[in-house]
Amino acid sequence: MIRRKLVVSAAAVYFAFALSMLPSSAHQNGVIVIAHRGASAYAPEHTLKAYDLGIRQGGTYTEIDLQMTKDGQLIAMHDETVNRTTNGKGFVKQLTLKQIKKLDAGSSFNKLNPDRAKKEYEGLQVPTLEEIFKTFGNSHHYYIETKADPEYKGMEEKLVELMGRYHIKTDHVYVQSFSKESLQKLKQLNPSLRLIQLLPSHLSGFITRKQLKAINEYAVGVGPNAHLLTRQYVQTVKSAGLNIHPYTVNDPKQMKKLIRWGVTGMFTDYPDRLSRVVNEMKNH
Repeated sequence: MIRRKLVVSAAAVYFAFALSMLPSSAHQNGVIVIAHRGASAYAPEHTLKAYDLGIRQGGTYTEIDLQMTKDGQLIAMHDETVNRTTNGKGFVKQLTLKQIKKLDAGSSFNKLNPDRAKKEYEGLQVPTLEEIFKTFGNSHHYYIETKADPEYKGMEEKLVELMGRYHIKTDHVYVQSFSKESLQKLKQLNPSLRLIQLLPSHLSGFITRKQLKAINEYAVGVGPNAHLLTRQYVQTVKSAGLNIHPYTVNDPKQMKKLIRWGVTGMFTDYPDRLSRVVNEMKNH
């Protein structure tokens, strides 16, 4: 146990140093680079390896999808089941943290991406939110998504509690959700949280000023599907006083187009590409 604590502490010191050495130009330029599940094009999504790589590639925020285990622990995983990204099967909410920690969260990436496979990815564990905060500390920026599963009772309270315990500043965090109820609950728990309303496809191509005004009551921005956006849509959102962080953009040409349209950030599986595009456009 002591050895494990020393390893975690050493990792935290390393990552804090690494973060302090990273260029912040992408953030200063007004367009935030959100590493979608980490640098998920290059490493197994939602693993510490993917998060670390995303930071080193210029990601200014790390996206973390939250799920809740049977015993009430918050873990990083996009899907409701462990089937796709691990060697296990079943719903997260039906498995304990101990059971999930026994799963291999890296080998499936190697099988699907032989050209990017690495031995070090084999046997990677699914991280808890607490482990992520311990590893990357309170100087990093997090982009966290809460889920709307009715059985995930207390998810918002646990998130706010962990942020407080690890001194994670609210201006270093965005919390997004498709669930308006989850965001409004978070607003009640901590009014200073910066909340983002994720938008389904039918609201990503067209949205009214009335709808945006309602969102503005509790959120500071919206997250639409990037592939349905128009220049007018982006300007309508911004004129309502809201940030716009579309998902998920991997093509440099689309990145440039969206930046010209005025988006304030975007999600990408390739944070190195987006960071490069943002810096190139800043310098020209």
